[in-house]
Amino acid sequence: MKKVAVLLSGCGVFDGAEVNEAVLTLLHLTKQGAAYQCFAPDVEQMHTINHLKGEESSDKRNVLEESARIARGEVKPLSELDASEFDALILPGGFGVAKNFCDFAVNGSEMTVNEQVMKVGKAFVDAEKPAGYMCIAPVLLPHIYGKGVKATIGHDDEVANAINTMGGEHVKCDVRDIVVDDKHKLVTTPAYMLADNLADAEEGIRKLVEKVLYMAA
Repeated sequence: MKKVAVLLSGCGVFDGAEVNEAVLTLLHLTKQGAAYQCFAPDVEQMHTINHLKGEESSDKRNVLEESARIARGEVKPLSELDASEFDALILPGGFGVAKNFCDFAVNGSEMTVNEQVMKVGKAFVDAEKPAGYMCIAPVLLPHIYGKGVKATIGHDDEVANAINTMGGEHVKCDVRDIVVDDKHKLVTTPAYMLADNLADAEEGIRKLVEKVLYMAA
């Protein structure tokens, strides 16, 4: 049975992990017969959004504690992730990636990456193990994989240009498809960067999970 590490950035599209993307990822891993373990950094969120009103809240929340809402409590601190224990890595999106895993939401192409996230990402690169990044998560890839890494966030020119500026090679992609960088054993899909509904997101995520597991063979 293949074992996959899944990184969560909180709970909620505007300040954490995109819940639908996370759940669809776990669903398709399970349907493919893979085991998974969720991880999240034990840090305070950049800020908290009231998802009903779309306004910033004064609440202080912890990324690990919030991620436990999605994982039904089965989540470990990112500092405990040992790449040697897993066959692959997958990162669902959500603006928590751009706010809690890095500071892309504030600094764009001048962004920096959380030290633990960078360490884990590079550990899978160094071990030549496959990975899947979806939605906004591919902004991390030029930092983790270096220049020339191929990835997609869909059709958003601003984010695509930022990826290119940081040294990546953005590839335009429809919502229900994936982009594969065979050299780096890397799969990306737009998910809710483009998705209008669950079915749109589900198809690309299913393809990503299937391809990552195939590469882990």
